[in-house]
Amino acid sequence: MSWWLTTSWWLTTPSWYKPPSQSSLRYLFYGIILGFSFSLTSTSLALFFQARRRQRLAAKDQFEPRPIELRSDEVLKGVTGLIGNTPLIRINSLSNALGVEILGKAEFLNPGGSVKDRVALRMIDDAETVGLLHPYTGSRIFEGTVGSTGISIATIARARGYDVTIIMPDDVADEKEKALHALGADIERVRPASIVDKKQASLFSSFCLSPSNICSFLNVARQRALEFGRKFSSDRLHLVQAPSSMVVSTSGDEENSDDLINKPRGFFADQFENRSNHDAHYDGTGPEIWRQTNGSVNAFVSGAGTGGTVAGVGRFLKSMNEQIIVAISDPEGSGLYNKIKYGVMFDSKESEGTKRRHQVDTVVEGIGINRLTDNISLALPIVDDAFRITDVEAVAMSRYLVQHDGLFLGSSSACNLLACIKLARKMEWKEGQTIVTILCDSGNRHYSKFWYMNVLAMNWSHLMIYYRNDEYLEKAGIPIDPELVTQLLSSS
Repeated sequence: MSWWLTTSWWLTTPSWYKPPSQSSLRYLFYGIILGFSFSLTSTSLALFFQARRRQRLAAKDQFEPRPIELRSDEVLKGVTGLIGNTPLIRINSLSNALGVEILGKAEFLNPGGSVKDRVALRMIDDAETVGLLHPYTGSRIFEGTVGSTGISIATIARARGYDVTIIMPDDVADEKEKALHALGADIERVRPASIVDKKQASLFSSFCLSPSNICSFLNVARQRALEFGRKFSSDRLHLVQAPSSMVVSTSGDEENSDDLINKPRGFFADQFENRSNHDAHYDGTGPEIWRQTNGSVNAFVSGAGTGGTVAGVGRFLKSMNEQIIVAISDPEGSGLYNKIKYGVMFDSKESEGTKRRHQVDTVVEGIGINRLTDNISLALPIVDDAFRITDVEAVAMSRYLVQHDGLFLGSSSACNLLACIKLARKMEWKEGQTIVTILCDSGNRHYSKFWYMNVLAMNWSHLMIYYRNDEYLEKAGIPIDPELVTQLLSSS
């Protein structure tokens, strides 16, 4: 057997073969060790850099969970669950032309169709929390508004078991009145009157208010809230203690708390002075914008009617980054522009005998005012700039957005976006800075005034054709210049 193994080895082993020496085996062993060490080191380095990358990404995302989530797997609690968490839209035509990011908060997607849904919900929630309102007791909410806040209040009030009365000027767009009627609100349209009107002066004396701090349709709303309480008991009207200038009237027995709670109440919400207006945006809209942009905001632009939006959003953003610019978009006839620029709440178009309208001399609805409200007073310390937007510019911007972005927006949204252009030009921004603004409502509430669309029936085909009729603007002496925005964007 051993002979066979020896012979097999001799037959199969090449003549040139030499067994490895000890030094060769040593070098082979060293090579294996070095190769293993290199592999281990490279793996460790790769894991280290991956961990560092995860840390950097985590550091950039130190925010609360994003509020904008798909809701296909959620069940929302009624119509109020749809309010807020609106998307942020890039306005492509303006952003591309300017070299900056113009982003619009799409508040027109709220169920009530405007940014005022947030305010209405917060005012009613806060009133219920402190016991000023109790649902399903026959109580009625009163408010003076140019339309959008009334629509929002009517939407939420119906879902909460309240009736609604809206007092509005008689020169606002008809579409808003139709929407209020559809929501079951009672409407009273009043002629906007001067603050020196004798009838209004009697209301001022009744409430011990300065005429310079109130306007006519708000007076009427306040008066109707008082009258509502008297309707149930002429000899026992009780005014519930309420913050700011809100009015809560009831006919219940002051000594009987159960009777007081269950009796119908008249509640004057007073959006102009109600702090809930500001809080809705400080706690909601502002944080949403901050998260949606991951904190990358250079400026915020907004119009001001009550002042709640610019105050709430502006104050929140400033609390996160003091370098953020807050600017106001102000239409013709409003005094805010001069208040911010020169410290005087006045506009030349408000001079005696020069006004087209009674409230603010502009076709723009929803923004602009000539008195300081509590909410505007909160905004003034943090507002850095203001831009005057003419009616001609607002009309041109509304047409431009439809033609270039497919966005059919209202007049206040057009003003806000025009102010974004002016701010970007003034700051000479061209390197991707971010300007955020509010897209307050859509154009479907402004047909009869700002857009003035008519319907033409075609009997032969049973079709309805919509076309733009600019008769209203022509009567107001407002030219339509569709190239104005293009020229503004192309100017150096």
